[in-house]
Amino acid sequence: MISPRLSLLLVVIGLFLPGTALAQGCLSQSEARQAVQNGEAISLSQVRGSLPGDVVSAQLCRGGGGLVYVVNVLGAGGKVQRITIDAQSGAVAGN
Repeated sequence: MISPRLSLLLVVIGLFLPGTALAQGCLSQSEARQAVQNGEAISLSQVRGSLPGDVVSAQLCRGGGGLVYVVNVLGAGGKVQRITIDAQSGAVAGN
């Protein structure tokens, strides 16, 4: 029998693997490009300047009633921070 702690750990790890529910809500590169061209989202280059560090990875995803960028940023001291940004306004939507 799997312990409750191990079960929880497996669920948490599963949230970050490709093909999971979290990953399925994100757009492919071609879909993201089309969303920017159609004016549904600002470009990632417009978002980068307001971030507190270097972008490690970014995805355009559906969430919060619209499109959001989920961005992992390498900040001071080598700490990686996940930031959610509204893809239309560029405002930080949450962490």
